[in-house]
Amino acid sequence: MPSVITAGRHTFTVDEPTPLAGDDAAPNPVEYALGALISCQVVVYRLYAQNLGLTIDALNVSAEGDLDVRGLFGVDETVRPGFSSVRVSVNIAGPDSNEDYQKLQETVDAHCPVFDIFTSPTPIDVTVTKTN
Repeated sequence: MPSVITAGRHTFTVDEPTPLAGDDAAPNPVEYALGALISCQVVVYRLYAQNLGLTIDALNVSAEGDLDVRGLFGVDETVRPGFSSVRVSVNIAGPDSNEDYQKLQETVDAHCPVFDIFTSPTPIDVTVTKTN
């Protein structure tokens, strides 16, 4: 059964494919994680291009990750349940130099919040409350 998640004023639906006890009615959590990374990169590229006086005529960002389900299912405790690696591809078009766009990429990666979440450990505090 899909889950409806509320984020501020917005909602979105999350599900899993049928082999993972879902209805395949929406993207799964790790697909949303990659989508969050892609969308954050796009936003931060545009922000810093404007701040640095660079022009972006076209921007296409994609991401893919390697996920071994043995970690998810607890089959192999040495395998992490999350991504073992993620690859981001940025295709940018504009009149500025390759060096300018390389500097932009370095600036984006240094300041993109979701990139930081993927690359740095983040402490999480979980509280479980039983309700009747």
